[in-house]
Amino acid sequence: MKKVLLSVAAMLLVGATFAQVKFGVVAGPQFSSQTYKINGDKETSDLLTGLRAGVTVDLPLADEFFIQPSLLYSGKGGKEKINNLTLKERIHYLQLPINFMFKPEVGAGNLYLGAGPYFAMGLGGKSEAVIGGSVVSSDIDWDDYRKRFDAGANLQFGYELPVGLNFGLYADLGLVNIRQNGDSDNSRRNTSFGVTAGYKFGGR
Repeated sequence: MKKVLLSVAAMLLVGATFAQVKFGVVAGPQFSSQTYKINGDKETSDLLTGLRAGVTVDLPLADEFFIQPSLLYSGKGGKEKINNLTLKERIHYLQLPINFMFKPEVGAGNLYLGAGPYFAMGLGGKSEAVIGGSVVSSDIDWDDYRKRFDAGANLQFGYELPVGLNFGLYADLGLVNIRQNGDSDNSRRNTSFGVTAGYKFGGR
């Protein structure tokens, strides 16, 4: 209990010290693909549309500079066509991007530029095969098929209005081979990009 109280006190102290902390919500469509290698041959799947949404917080470092951790739901995957066979994979992730943000004042609002790592944990997913109108689907097998953990680099760019509304673009580049028991010649990595709309509140 003592540790809990000390933690709460520390959070309150941080909140009082950083008067410019802003919390936010964000959501938007996400367009994902998977880059994969089979015996050294590299291919990229077709895009699959999903959703990326969650909460963010801007922690000030200096004038116009912030650290922005976020907690997001991120739907990733890809679609492949081989002759009459269509393969689709959709994976649901809980994702934590930690971006270093530069937010200069431009016009009435603020431009924002951000970059940093992301870490993600697979929550579930499905793989689907379509052959001549017949559909066969199964849950993602984390033991033999895919790794739950993913990580990579995140970039974002956008504009924030004085009222708190913001709009932007982002891209995620997966750096982890998510293929179970994969190697340099047999790998699979996530890539995604999208647009976001959000709202920030708090600060002064």
